Amino acid sequence: MSSHHIVREKQEPALLIMSLKGFNYENLGQLLEWSPTVVVNEHEYENIDSLGIKIDAVVSSELSPDLQDNTLVIHTEGSPLQDALKFLVGEQYPTVNIITDTFSAKDYALYVGRINLVALTPKNRIFPVQSGFSKWKAKDEEIEILLEAKDLKTFGLIQQSDHIFKTEKDGFYTISFNQNFTFLAERL
Repeated sequence: MSSHHIVREKQEPALLIMSLKGFNYENLGQLLEWSPTVVVNEHEYENIDSLGIKIDAVVSSELSPDLQDNTLVIHTEGSPLQDALKFLVGEQYPTVNIITDTFSAKDYALYVGRINLVALTPKNRIFPVQSGFSKWKAKDEEIEILLEAKDLKTFGLIQQSDHIFKTEKDGFYTISFNQNFTFLAERL
């Protein structure tokens, strides 16, 4: 088999850049490796454009005359994040990676189950999980549960504080709880 792959449209996760503040550019390069659809918040447009990255859409409250060729404008009046996620769900993207400098579970909760989402902050990789979630991690990796989980039970984790856990050994950890989902944060 050849090392070249044909990438079908929407096969790779879309990349939504809300804020690059404090974000590692090496991680950005890895996210851009497979040429995803790139959607950018208007406040990051010039920065991303100056890096030579092709921007497919910009979330903006105004129509900007000096955009790259063929850049779509996603009009927003209130919440650029919400309007960008609505657009991606409407366009039937199955997955989106979101680069942001802040994370609030309430901003993403409505989209859990509608699109697979991963939020990347300067320090964390954050994603929703359902009860029974299990993953292999090395010993002493930190896991944070960002949304209160009812009747939380863990296996393979040692509680460090209210919402912070560490893996007790190399291997799988599991969390279970009594609600539809919660958000986990892993250190980058």
